[in-house]
Amino acid sequence: MIVIRRAPEIRYSEVTPKHVYLNRRRFLTGGAAALGMAAAWDAARMARPEPVRAAPALNNLIKSPFSTAEKLTPYNDITHYNNFYEFGTQKDEPAKRAQKLHTTPWVVSVDGEVAKPAKFDLDTIMKMAPLEERIYRHRCVEAWSIVVPWIGFSLSALIKQVQPTSKARYVAFQSFYDSRQMLLPMEAGIPFPYVEGLRMDEAMHPLTLLCVGLYGDLLPKQNGAPVRLVVPWKYGFKSIKSIVRIRFVEKQPPATWNIAAPSEYGFYSNVNPEVDHPRWSQAKERRLGEFGKRKTLKFNGYGDQVASLYAGMDLRKYY
Repeated sequence: MIVIRRAPEIRYSEVTPKHVYLNRRRFLTGGAAALGMAAAWDAARMARPEPVRAAPALNNLIKSPFSTAEKLTPYNDITHYNNFYEFGTQKDEPAKRAQKLHTTPWVVSVDGEVAKPAKFDLDTIMKMAPLEERIYRHRCVEAWSIVVPWIGFSLSALIKQVQPTSKARYVAFQSFYDSRQMLLPMEAGIPFPYVEGLRMDEAMHPLTLLCVGLYGDLLPKQNGAPVRLVVPWKYGFKSIKSIVRIRFVEKQPPATWNIAAPSEYGFYSNVNPEVDHPRWSQAKERRLGEFGKRKTLKFNGYGDQVASLYAGMDLRKYY
């Protein structure tokens, strides 16, 4: 095992495995090959014990009423099986490569159609609202899912600080990018910096989380440190990592995967088992750490809270 030392600004420990996890384009549904890969993942994770971790850095967290009671995905799985293309296209690569990311100092610029544009450092963001622990289901488009105790607060708390104007119909997000620390676009296969967007009512929804931690601690770098978005009823790639800019705009903003493959990844990207990915079914999912598959829930199980946002919309057209 290779032990990654804790960076000064992040209080967590982790162990980096030597094996190579499943390829992003091969973790599909059904078939003997998929079962074989699932068995290989289970064997690998059982051979890698949970690391001994320091005491949690984030205390006195508020328990959120939005939390699910489902079994949590182990910390080691959450922090060693990641999509973060800036640090590699294989699932195990971000845990090793993201440690070079410099997260202090960190500033998030907020501008566009707002009355009070601002620049927020991380200390200000951490104090913007009481921190909650929200246990959310998180669904990836490749048919795997996790249950994570995210820590943060509703994005709406930040939005209210800058007072969007009547022209602000969408919120655009941009990730940090530095070619000296990260892959080049040609290596990752997608354009950088990574960008995403939400409609204003989606951004203001109380489920939409501005996230600064998980499992009682600050965010590990491979999980999007120091601040990321979590939108639990959408596929994981909508939950943009390592945010440095938030901009309020009148027209629908670009989104990285929608730019890279518009026939596969729509702007809305709501979890919808009735709409297949062009290359595989979305009807079932595999919870990380489990062998079998389960039925995919529409809106990832958050339909009671968010379905009204899309009343009257054709969710096959606006996928």
